[in-house]
Amino acid sequence: WKLLILILILIFWKDSGCSVIFLPLDCLDIHDRDQSQPSGVYTIYPIGATSGVQVYCDMESQAGGWTVFQRRLDGSVNFYRPWTHYKTGFGSAAGEYWLGLENLYQLTLRKRYELLVDMEDFSGNKVFARYSSFSIQSESNGYRLQVSGFINGGAGNALSPHNGQKFSTFDKDQDSDAGNCARQFLGAFWYTACHSTNPNGVYRWGADGTIYAVGVEWSSWKGHDYSLKTISMKIRPVE
Repeated sequence: WKLLILILILIFWKDSGCSVIFLPLDCLDIHDRDQSQPSGVYTIYPIGATSGVQVYCDMESQAGGWTVFQRRLDGSVNFYRPWTHYKTGFGSAAGEYWLGLENLYQLTLRKRYELLVDMEDFSGNKVFARYSSFSIQSESNGYRLQVSGFINGGAGNALSPHNGQKFSTFDKDQDSDAGNCARQFLGAFWYTACHSTNPNGVYRWGADGTIYAVGVEWSSWKGHDYSLKTISMKIRPVE
């Protein structure tokens, strides 16, 4: 019924000579419509007209138009969460958040995307890793990760070892380890056996070897015992 009502509204607007409602699929749609738009929170529609979701759009990094689907800034949001939370999303797009695996799947189903991972340490050093191809499969396939085409921006390649893995949480173990990587490393990710990056791990302030590899880590840059100040994972259609 909601879809039928929306169709009727669109027909009425068209017949009335009004502009068609703008429903962006991702942040690049917003950027391309008005390149003066600043970085910030916007609403996109990855699943359809009745399912808008708020995201942070990075309009400044590397030509702009990046849809941020994961963001760690200050430890204000608990990322040690169950499967349903990672499927639907949590947090606030204005701060720390996870967009949701289903939203991410719907986006990468409709367009070909590249991935940018920006990160910063507690000394103010900033690096990135970029991948020319990024997508995930459906929930029935475990939201399996497909990533390739690494471009080094100083961070090194900590994500490619996770290529081909299903997503795991503490209550849904789909990793290739005999144990449960999400429980062992207090996060949720496309774990192998277990990880070379743990962006959804425990927010710890910098170097801390108290408990091995549970922090917000990108091992090819800072190793397994340094938890990053910020990290954000963002996608943009390949043009």
